[in-house]
Amino acid sequence: MRVSQRAERIEPFYVMEVAKAASHLAAQVAHTDSPMIFLNIGEPDFTAPPLVQEAAAQAIRDGKTHYTQALGMPELRERISDWYCQRFNVAVPASRIVITAGASAALQLACLALIEAGDEILMPDPSYPCNRHFVSAADGTAVLIPTTAAERYQLSADKVQAAWVDKTSPLGTGTRGVLLASPSNPTGTSIHPDELRRIHEVVSGKGGITLVDEIYLGLSHDPQYGQTALALDDNIISINSFSKYFNMTGWRLGWMVVPQTLVPVIERLAQNLFICPSTISQYAALACFEEASICEYERRRSEFKARRDYFIPALNALGLTVPVMPDGAFYAWADCRAACAKLGVKDSWDLAFEIMNKAHVAATPGRDFGTADTHNFIRFSTASSMAQLQMAIERLKTLLA
Repeated sequence: MRVSQRAERIEPFYVMEVAKAASHLAAQVAHTDSPMIFLNIGEPDFTAPPLVQEAAAQAIRDGKTHYTQALGMPELRERISDWYCQRFNVAVPASRIVITAGASAALQLACLALIEAGDEILMPDPSYPCNRHFVSAADGTAVLIPTTAAERYQLSADKVQAAWVDKTSPLGTGTRGVLLASPSNPTGTSIHPDELRRIHEVVSGKGGITLVDEIYLGLSHDPQYGQTALALDDNIISINSFSKYFNMTGWRLGWMVVPQTLVPVIERLAQNLFICPSTISQYAALACFEEASICEYERRRSEFKARRDYFIPALNALGLTVPVMPDGAFYAWADCRAACAKLGVKDSWDLAFEIMNKAHVAATPGRDFGTADTHNFIRFSTASSMAQLQMAIERLKTLLA
């Protein structure tokens, strides 16, 4: 059967390939004194809090399981609008908020609405691999720009300006805009608000689009970075999710904030491609914004920070150096060259399997996240419990001794 060129362009998601190998080994060692510790997947170990779970169960009991509007339930859009006001002191009208089937659906809708064949979207290297594949699925081209630790692994206005290519004709190739992430996966670092403002000025000055993935924004630990890009301009498109801060990964619910003029376009696409987000998940998400739920989320955010504050120095002490302390999310992007040399392996791909097989610790090699030196980096997730992180460090210490 002939497969489309579009499908052929999509590279394997190596994070999941490693996860499959780790799961296979985990089954073999499950009943030993060294069960597998999973630090490879960016998924909170917390589940949805009690009020959220009860709201979902109540929706099922009440038969509230039919389609909603393609843009999502009006009351949920209002709750999110209120959250922006209370959390970030930013006015975001509910009419600009679109509920989606996870942040993935939001990114797909944004790319299909705004990207033509041949359009180039500038992204930092390293960055989350699926983001560039959303661009590719819309027949665009993701252009990865190498970044450094000094830049917090984020794009700068100067690099955007230098990489921008003006279209010579409507059907020609050229730069359409930027797709940023703040905080970022895999580095956990954010763009400084002043630099983000400069980037957006460059992009908007050229008639381009600024898309910002903010799915980890709720998990920011540093006030100077924990600000939404929506404070800058109504024309910025923000992608967000209930997966990370709200601990609802499997519920597949997210949202996007778009300019008012783009709402009917997104609605038309959503009606045809998704019909609507999960109704049960939407009813559950209403309870995310109750005071008791927010208090619990903030307690968990503090726990994520405590895990970071333990794990990063511990990695550094082992020679798995994290060049930039993450200010949000739950990742450690570690330079693993010293560890590779000590264990006699080539790069982070081989190292990931070495520590998986010998220390029973699963981590993610850098190859997924770009091409600019990513083979020298390995990503650990700190979304697991403190006890799991401490045990992982002891095993790595033994392996690297």
